[in-house]
Amino acid sequence: MKLNDLRDNAGARKGRMRVGRGIGSGKGKTAGRGQKGAKARSGVSIAGFEGGQMPLHMRIPKRGFNNIFAKDYAEVNLGLVQKAIDAGKLDAKGTIDHAALKAAGLARGGKDGVRLLGKGEFTAKASFAVAGASKGAREAIEKAGGKVDLPEAQPSEHDKKTARREANKAKAAKAAK
Repeated sequence: MKLNDLRDNAGARKGRMRVGRGIGSGKGKTAGRGQKGAKARSGVSIAGFEGGQMPLHMRIPKRGFNNIFAKDYAEVNLGLVQKAIDAGKLDAKGTIDHAALKAAGLARGGKDGVRLLGKGEFTAKASFAVAGASKGAREAIEKAGGKVDLPEAQPSEHDKKTARREANKAKAAKAAK
């Protein structure tokens, strides 16, 4: 046996059937696709189609909804913050904010900021500047000698539009009198 004698067992690799090559090939004319219809054409995209019957994904009842006004916070537990401080990834002397937590690998995502949660032990004296904190987290931080700065809630665009509309109504009512 030599290296140049090595080959697969007979029938281990089957060649691809070449379709549409004349009636003598056995796969000519319709090339194994039958006759007419969407499936005989190229670019078939009828996944989920059930022959006109209402498809399963449309028969099943809808559940829940997506709140388009929901805030997206990166949630961080105090136990993980303490671990990062102990490991030297976070500096407890400065103010810990979203950027610092992101750099330490604790806050992922959260386009509306970070929200601190009170799970785990927290002993470091640190000050936080975050978008939100649970009651337990705030108590744990203050008990350790730190503080939490929460920015004032900014009114959303929706709230601003509503306030503008109310002011215009009041102005119109005053002008009518």
